[in-house]
Amino acid sequence: MKVGQIMTTDVFLTDPAKSIREAAQTMKRMDIGSLPVGEGDRIVGIVTDRDITVRAVANGLDAETLVGDVMSEAIHYCYDDDDVDDVARNMADLEVRRLPVINRQRQLVGFVSLADFAYSGDEESSEELLKGVAKPH
Repeated sequence: MKVGQIMTTDVFLTDPAKSIREAAQTMKRMDIGSLPVGEGDRIVGIVTDRDITVRAVANGLDAETLVGDVMSEAIHYCYDDDDVDDVARNMADLEVRRLPVINRQRQLVGFVSLADFAYSGDEESSEELLKGVAKPH
């Protein structure tokens, strides 16, 4: 099975010049925990609810802080034609719960998350991924 068969295609790219308030409102509206950050059609980072909480709120920054100031610039991603087993292993190794999905033209086409694997029916991949991201530190 390919990632393109299980990914969520309803994705939204936010701008690094937007405020974290706007990013949080988008996350709330879309019921998601992370947003890819882009300039034009190029992904330059990712901002998560945790980034907003730990890098902004916990450090006393206000809601008008720019997304670009708190986003993670290290971007891990997968391709829509990657095998789900390979992606599950990679996500487990990286200890991440979600990944942006791009096509071979390097355009954002979706997002794949732990939930997508759980609902895919691929129990082996789901179990491997869950073990990887749920490791105690």
